[in-house]
Amino acid sequence: MPVVNRIADYTADMTAWRQHLHTIPELKFECHETAAFVAERLREFGVDEIHEGIATTGIVAIINGQGEGPTIGLRADMDALPIPEETGVDYASTKPGNMHACGHDGHTTMLLGAARYLAETRNFSGRVALIFQPAEEDGGGAGVMVEEGIMERFDISQVYALHNAPGVPEGMFQTNTGPIMAAVDTFEVHIQGVGGHGAMPHETRDPVMAACGIAQAIQTIVSRNNYALDDLVVSVTQIHTGSVNNVIPDTAYINGTVRTFDPNVQKMVMDRMAQIVEGQAQSYGVEARLDYEVNYPATINDAAKAEFAADVARDISGDERVLTEVPPMMGAEDFSFMLQSRPGAYLFVGQGDGAGLHHPKYNFNDEIAPIGASFFARIVEKAQPLG
Repeated sequence: MPVVNRIADYTADMTAWRQHLHTIPELKFECHETAAFVAERLREFGVDEIHEGIATTGIVAIINGQGEGPTIGLRADMDALPIPEETGVDYASTKPGNMHACGHDGHTTMLLGAARYLAETRNFSGRVALIFQPAEEDGGGAGVMVEEGIMERFDISQVYALHNAPGVPEGMFQTNTGPIMAAVDTFEVHIQGVGGHGAMPHETRDPVMAACGIAQAIQTIVSRNNYALDDLVVSVTQIHTGSVNNVIPDTAYINGTVRTFDPNVQKMVMDRMAQIVEGQAQSYGVEARLDYEVNYPATINDAAKAEFAADVARDISGDERVLTEVPPMMGAEDFSFMLQSRPGAYLFVGQGDGAGLHHPKYNFNDEIAPIGASFFARIVEKAQPLG
């Protein structure tokens, strides 16, 4: 089965929805205009229930099928990024400094297209829960929705999500049967020294040299403390200190990210980083505080659900355009919280050539919206068939 014919009929409407959403990018949990637009469309479609205000601006909408059965969850993220847009399109962001640089406007549109079709046809048993989520980029909105009890409240038994993939051929699906995205943690090191004149360093306790030593030593966690076949990234991404060429400052600041799949590796990094910061601070005669924040867990597909989702994708795009052995990526995704709570799968759908995710010239490809909507619709009909 290719793109569902009825969903193909929605193409012009879906393009209009997506391009409107592109003009109103909102950050984190403050997706008020976006959520209002989504709720308005859902009411037009005649869904059975609309539950608003979950995780501030999240929505769960229910469509009842025909007859008894379980509830399947479909998730789309709604938030944007604090990036000034450089696309030059006539529907560019109207909110200076914010843009949909990751395609969440497209993900929301895909799920709206599926909602319209499912509300019209109801060719499934049980129920479908349409999950429109804020704060994927920053804030862990998926985790907040889970904490607020959506899985239990709506009796969701399995859950699925899609993400567009620039550089992957248009309409090609990619996934795997295990870890697909990494856990992400953030660390900060706050260094307190004693500043002074740059010509008299012997009278100071130099936080600049301490920052350099700590940053270099942190890199040895990957090269000397981690088993080479265990995936791990530790990146120092910021060092801030000083303002004048002849003054040694009092303080320095280090920031970075850690990506892992194995909780044991994650714990090793936390322990080793604490030891390094303490030891380096002593060796340079400064004080240093490590703030280590555990953020999104690894996104791990349920093997059976991922195989099932791949079968549905093959119905849409054909056998040769579905890859099920893509290697795990070191990026992160808060859908991981939903997969910790319920079995399910996360897939990528190619959107062809163009700027990459989080780039100021990125723009979602409207041609793939009917493909994603068809995937969402078919996964419901195949998971919960009539009879």
